Amino acid sequence: MGESLHNLVERANILLEALPYIRHFFGKTIVVKYGGHAMVDEQLKESFARDIVLMKYIGINPIVVHGGGPQIGEIMKKMGKKPKFVDGLRVTDRETMDIVEMVLGGKVNKEIVALINKHGGSAVGLTGKDGMLFIAKKLYIERNAPQTQAPEIIDLGHVGEVVKVDAGILDILARERFIPVIAPIGVGEDGTPYNINADWVASKIASATKAERLIFMTDVDGIRDQKGNLISSLVKETALRMIDEGTIQGGMIPKVRAGIDAMEHGVKKVHIVNGTIPHCIILELFTDTGIGTEIVA
Repeated sequence: MGESLHNLVERANILLEALPYIRHFFGKTIVVKYGGHAMVDEQLKESFARDIVLMKYIGINPIVVHGGGPQIGEIMKKMGKKPKFVDGLRVTDRETMDIVEMVLGGKVNKEIVALINKHGGSAVGLTGKDGMLFIAKKLYIERNAPQTQAPEIIDLGHVGEVVKVDAGILDILARERFIPVIAPIGVGEDGTPYNINADWVASKIASATKAERLIFMTDVDGIRDQKGNLISSLVKETALRMIDEGTIQGGMIPKVRAGIDAMEHGVKKVHIVNGTIPHCIILELFTDTGIGTEIVA
Protein backbone atom coordinates (compact mmCIF):
# COMPACT_ATOMS: atom_id res chain seq x y z
CA MET A 1 0.00 0.00 0.00
CA GLY A 2 1.22 3.48 -0.76
CA GLU A 3 2.26 6.11 1.77
CA SER A 4 -0.57 7.37 3.98
CA LEU A 5 -2.24 10.69 3.29
CA HIS A 6 -1.17 11.91 6.76
CA ASN A 7 2.52 11.29 5.96
CA LEU A 8 2.18 13.04 2.62
CA VAL A 9 0.60 16.08 4.28
CA GLU A 10 3.45 16.14 6.82
CA ARG A 11 5.94 16.20 3.96
CA ALA A 12 4.09 19.13 2.42
CA ASN A 13 4.15 20.96 5.77
CA ILE A 14 7.92 20.49 5.99
CA LEU A 15 8.33 22.09 2.57
CA LEU A 16 6.01 24.95 3.55
CA GLU A 17 7.99 25.58 6.74
CA ALA A 18 11.08 26.04 4.56
CA LEU A 19 9.34 28.43 2.13
CA PRO A 20 10.01 31.75 3.94
CA TYR A 21 13.66 30.82 4.39
CA ILE A 22 14.02 29.82 0.75
CA ARG A 23 12.45 33.14 -0.25
CA HIS A 24 14.77 35.05 2.08
CA PHE A 25 17.95 33.36 0.83
CA PHE A 26 17.04 33.38 -2.87
CA GLY A 27 19.85 35.00 -4.84
CA LYS A 28 22.05 35.35 -1.74
CA THR A 29 25.54 33.96 -1.16
CA ILE A 30 26.17 31.49 1.66
CA VAL A 31 29.74 30.47 2.49
CA VAL A 32 30.20 27.04 4.09
CA LYS A 33 33.40 26.03 5.87
CA TYR A 34 33.44 22.26 5.34
CA GLY A 35 35.53 20.28 7.80
CA GLY A 36 35.67 17.74 10.57
CA HIS A 37 34.22 14.22 10.53
CA ALA A 38 31.80 15.18 7.74
CA MET A 39 34.79 15.12 5.37
CA VAL A 40 35.68 11.54 6.34
CA ASP A 41 32.44 9.58 6.81
CA GLU A 42 31.11 8.41 3.43
CA GLN A 43 27.42 8.89 4.24
CA LEU A 44 28.03 12.37 5.64
CA LYS A 45 30.02 13.30 2.53
CA GLU A 46 27.07 12.31 0.35
CA SER A 47 24.67 14.21 2.63
CA PHE A 48 26.81 17.35 2.43
CA ALA A 49 27.03 17.22 -1.36
CA ARG A 50 23.26 16.88 -1.71
CA ASP A 51 22.70 19.84 0.63
CA ILE A 52 25.00 22.04 -1.47
CA VAL A 53 23.34 20.98 -4.73
CA LEU A 54 19.87 21.60 -3.27
CA MET A 55 20.92 25.10 -2.22
CA LYS A 56 22.05 25.89 -5.75
CA TYR A 57 18.86 24.57 -7.36
CA ILE A 58 16.60 26.70 -5.15
CA GLY A 59 18.45 29.87 -6.12
CA ILE A 60 21.14 30.22 -3.43
CA ASN A 61 24.82 30.73 -4.32
CA PRO A 62 26.81 28.39 -2.06
CA ILE A 63 30.59 28.71 -1.79
CA VAL A 64 32.48 25.86 -0.13
CA VAL A 65 35.79 26.42 1.68
CA HIS A 66 37.31 23.18 2.97
CA GLY A 67 40.00 22.09 5.36
CA GLY A 68 41.88 18.81 5.36
CA GLY A 69 44.24 18.62 8.33
CA PRO A 70 43.73 14.88 9.02
CA GLN A 71 44.28 14.05 5.36
CA ILE A 72 47.54 16.05 5.34
CA GLY A 73 48.64 14.29 8.52
CA GLU A 74 47.92 10.88 7.00
CA ILE A 75 50.05 11.55 3.90
CA MET A 76 52.87 13.03 6.01
CA LYS A 77 52.87 9.89 8.15
CA LYS A 78 53.14 7.69 5.06
CA MET A 79 56.08 9.80 3.89
CA GLY A 80 57.79 9.51 7.28
CA LYS A 81 57.45 13.21 8.08
CA LYS A 82 56.38 14.16 11.61
CA PRO A 83 53.88 17.07 11.91
CA LYS A 84 54.71 19.98 14.19
CA PHE A 85 52.19 22.48 15.54
CA VAL A 86 52.51 25.80 17.36
CA ASP A 87 49.33 27.15 18.97
CA GLY A 88 47.27 24.87 16.72
CA LEU A 89 48.95 26.05 13.51
CA ARG A 90 50.90 23.58 11.37
CA VAL A 91 54.57 24.51 10.96
CA THR A 92 54.96 24.36 7.19
CA ASP A 93 58.43 24.06 5.66
CA ARG A 94 58.91 23.84 1.88
CA GLU A 95 58.48 20.06 1.79
CA THR A 96 55.35 20.22 3.95
CA MET A 97 53.96 22.99 1.72
CA ASP A 98 54.35 20.67 -1.27
CA ILE A 99 52.35 18.03 0.63
CA VAL A 100 49.67 20.60 1.59
CA GLU A 101 49.27 21.68 -2.02
CA MET A 102 49.14 18.08 -3.22
CA VAL A 103 46.56 16.99 -0.63
CA LEU A 104 44.35 20.09 -0.26
CA GLY A 105 44.58 21.56 -3.75
CA GLY A 106 44.60 18.16 -5.41
CA LYS A 107 43.17 15.09 -3.72
CA VAL A 108 40.72 16.60 -1.20
CA ASN A 109 39.51 19.46 -3.39
CA LYS A 110 38.84 17.28 -6.41
CA GLU A 111 37.04 14.64 -4.34
CA ILE A 112 34.60 17.30 -3.09
CA VAL A 113 34.15 18.67 -6.61
CA ALA A 114 33.46 15.19 -8.00
CA LEU A 115 30.95 14.41 -5.23
CA ILE A 116 28.96 17.61 -5.81
CA ASN A 117 28.96 16.97 -9.55
CA LYS A 118 27.84 13.38 -8.97
CA HIS A 119 24.68 14.72 -7.31
CA GLY A 120 23.82 17.10 -10.13
CA GLY A 121 25.81 20.21 -9.31
CA SER A 122 28.47 21.96 -11.37
CA ALA A 123 31.38 22.46 -8.98
CA VAL A 124 34.73 24.06 -9.80
CA GLY A 125 37.83 23.56 -7.64
CA LEU A 126 39.96 26.59 -6.81
CA THR A 127 42.84 27.75 -4.63
CA GLY A 128 44.00 31.27 -3.96
CA LYS A 129 46.37 30.88 -6.89
CA ASP A 130 43.53 30.57 -9.41
CA GLY A 131 42.80 33.97 -10.92
CA MET A 132 44.70 35.42 -7.92
CA LEU A 133 41.52 34.71 -5.94
CA PHE A 134 43.17 35.72 -2.69
CA ILE A 135 46.57 37.20 -1.89
CA ALA A 136 48.35 36.19 1.30
CA LYS A 137 51.30 37.29 3.36
CA LYS A 138 53.51 35.41 5.78
CA LEU A 139 51.97 34.94 9.23
CA TYR A 140 54.07 35.44 12.34
CA ILE A 141 52.71 34.70 15.80
CA GLU A 142 53.86 36.27 19.03
CA ARG A 143 53.84 34.47 22.35
CA ASN A 144 55.77 34.35 25.60
CA ALA A 145 58.79 32.04 25.62
CA PRO A 146 58.20 29.08 28.00
CA GLN A 147 61.45 29.59 29.94
CA THR A 148 61.77 33.39 30.15
CA GLN A 149 58.12 34.44 29.59
CA ALA A 150 59.56 37.16 27.35
CA PRO A 151 57.72 37.85 24.07
CA GLU A 152 59.07 35.93 21.08
CA ILE A 153 58.13 35.92 17.40
CA ILE A 154 57.49 32.47 15.91
CA ASP A 155 58.16 31.84 12.21
CA LEU A 156 55.84 29.07 11.01
CA GLY A 157 57.36 28.82 7.53
CA HIS A 158 54.86 28.78 4.67
CA VAL A 159 51.90 29.71 6.87
CA GLY A 160 50.04 32.80 5.75
CA GLU A 161 47.05 35.04 6.29
CA VAL A 162 44.68 36.50 3.69
CA VAL A 163 45.25 40.18 2.93
CA LYS A 164 43.15 40.63 -0.20
CA VAL A 165 40.32 38.76 -1.97
CA ASP A 166 39.27 39.32 -5.57
CA ALA A 167 35.64 38.18 -5.61
CA GLY A 168 35.27 38.79 -9.34
CA ILE A 169 35.94 35.20 -10.34
CA LEU A 170 33.40 33.99 -7.74
CA ASP A 171 30.76 36.40 -9.09
CA ILE A 172 31.31 35.08 -12.61
CA LEU A 173 31.04 31.46 -11.46
CA ALA A 174 27.83 32.19 -9.53
CA ARG A 175 26.22 33.84 -12.58
CA GLU A 176 27.13 30.81 -14.69
CA ARG A 177 25.55 28.42 -12.14
CA PHE A 178 28.87 26.99 -10.92
CA ILE A 179 29.64 26.10 -7.29
CA PRO A 180 33.14 27.20 -6.17
CA VAL A 181 35.02 24.75 -3.94
CA ILE A 182 38.03 26.52 -2.44
CA ALA A 183 41.15 25.03 -0.85
CA PRO A 184 42.88 27.27 1.72
CA ILE A 185 46.11 27.73 -0.21
CA GLY A 186 47.15 31.31 -0.87
CA VAL A 187 49.93 33.01 -2.75
CA GLY A 188 52.04 36.04 -1.86
CA GLU A 189 52.73 39.01 -4.09
CA ASP A 190 56.08 37.36 -4.95
CA GLY A 191 54.44 34.02 -5.84
CA THR A 192 55.30 32.26 -2.56
CA PRO A 193 52.62 29.66 -1.65
CA TYR A 194 51.06 29.73 1.82
CA ASN A 195 49.06 27.30 3.92
CA ILE A 196 46.20 29.27 5.53
CA ASN A 197 43.72 28.46 8.27
CA ALA A 198 40.52 27.46 6.46
CA ASP A 199 38.25 29.19 9.01
CA TRP A 200 39.89 32.52 8.18
CA VAL A 201 39.79 31.88 4.44
CA ALA A 202 36.05 31.24 4.74
CA SER A 203 35.67 34.46 6.76
CA LYS A 204 37.54 36.58 4.21
CA ILE A 205 35.65 35.00 1.28
CA ALA A 206 32.33 35.67 3.04
CA SER A 207 33.31 39.30 3.63
CA ALA A 208 34.46 39.87 0.05
CA THR A 209 31.33 38.34 -1.48
CA LYS A 210 28.99 40.16 0.95
CA ALA A 211 27.61 36.78 1.97
CA GLU A 212 24.28 36.59 3.78
CA ARG A 213 25.53 33.76 5.99
CA LEU A 214 28.77 32.06 7.02
CA ILE A 215 28.43 28.48 8.25
CA PHE A 216 31.14 26.55 10.12
CA MET A 217 30.73 22.77 10.15
CA THR A 218 32.36 21.17 13.21
CA ASP A 219 32.21 17.93 15.16
CA VAL A 220 30.23 19.47 18.06
CA ASP A 221 26.68 20.78 18.33
CA GLY A 222 27.70 24.42 18.68
CA ILE A 223 28.67 26.76 21.51
CA ARG A 224 27.79 25.69 25.05
CA ASP A 225 27.51 27.74 28.23
CA GLN A 226 29.38 27.01 31.48
CA LYS A 227 26.75 24.44 32.44
CA GLY A 228 27.16 22.60 29.16
CA ASN A 229 23.85 23.72 27.65
CA LEU A 230 23.76 24.43 23.93
CA ILE A 231 23.27 28.12 23.12
CA SER A 232 21.02 28.50 20.08
CA SER A 233 21.70 32.22 19.60
CA LEU A 234 24.07 34.80 21.06
CA VAL A 235 25.35 38.25 20.19
CA LYS A 236 28.96 38.75 19.15
CA GLU A 237 29.84 40.75 22.29
CA THR A 238 28.75 37.83 24.45
CA ALA A 239 30.78 35.41 22.31
CA LEU A 240 33.93 37.50 22.79
CA ARG A 241 33.31 37.66 26.53
CA MET A 242 32.95 33.87 26.63
CA ILE A 243 36.38 33.55 25.00
CA ASP A 244 37.92 35.86 27.60
CA GLU A 245 36.23 33.89 30.40
CA GLY A 246 37.45 30.56 29.00
CA THR A 247 33.96 29.20 28.29
CA ILE A 248 34.79 29.03 24.58
CA GLN A 249 38.02 27.09 24.18
CA GLY A 250 40.30 25.26 21.76
CA GLY A 251 39.36 24.95 18.12
CA MET A 252 36.12 26.87 18.65
CA ILE A 253 38.06 30.10 19.29
CA PRO A 254 39.35 30.65 15.72
CA LYS A 255 35.90 29.87 14.33
CA VAL A 256 34.20 32.42 16.59
CA ARG A 257 36.86 35.08 15.97
CA ALA A 258 36.79 34.48 12.20
CA GLY A 259 32.99 34.60 12.21
CA ILE A 260 32.87 37.86 14.15
CA ASP A 261 35.44 39.40 11.80
CA ALA A 262 33.16 38.48 8.86
CA MET A 263 30.18 40.05 10.62
CA GLU A 264 32.16 43.25 11.11
CA HIS A 265 32.60 43.31 7.33
CA GLY A 266 28.96 42.85 6.37
CA VAL A 267 28.04 39.20 6.87
CA LYS A 268 24.59 39.09 8.51
CA LYS A 269 24.89 35.97 10.70
CA VAL A 270 27.33 33.19 11.50
CA HIS A 271 26.24 29.62 12.19
CA ILE A 272 28.20 26.87 13.93
CA VAL A 273 26.67 23.44 13.29
CA ASN A 274 27.47 19.80 13.94
CA GLY A 275 28.59 18.29 10.65
CA THR A 276 28.10 14.76 12.01
CA ILE A 277 24.32 15.32 11.74
CA PRO A 278 23.13 14.46 8.21
CA HIS A 279 21.79 17.48 6.27
CA CYS A 280 22.91 19.82 9.07
CA ILE A 281 23.04 22.84 6.74
CA ILE A 282 19.45 22.39 5.58
CA LEU A 283 18.25 21.81 9.15
CA GLU A 284 19.99 24.96 10.36
CA LEU A 285 18.92 27.30 7.56
CA PHE A 286 15.45 26.10 6.59
CA THR A 287 13.74 25.16 9.86
CA ASP A 288 12.22 27.36 12.57
CA THR A 289 14.37 25.94 15.37
CA GLY A 290 17.73 25.22 13.72
CA ILE A 291 20.20 22.77 15.27
CA GLY A 292 23.35 24.71 16.13
CA THR A 293 24.48 28.11 17.38
CA GLU A 294 23.97 31.36 15.51
CA ILE A 295 25.99 34.47 16.27
CA VAL A 296 24.13 37.68 15.55
CA ALA A 297 25.09 41.35 15.51
